Amino acid sequence: MAYIIEADSCTACAACADVCPSGAISVAKSGANYVIDAEKCVDCAACESGCPSGAIKAGA
Repeated sequence: MAYIIEADSCTACAACADVCPSGAISVAKSGANYVIDAEKCVDCAACESGCPSGAIKAGA
């Protein structure tokens, strides 16, 4: 399952990157928010539950 970060909801607080055990989350090239590398993601959902703004959703 892929996870997506909704850019409009992301506050760039880094909580998701801090809880990600596989290091799959990094700052986007724009520097305004974060992105998830689907190849590194282990589908643990730590980012989804750790995001205080609810910006991370399970995708297709």
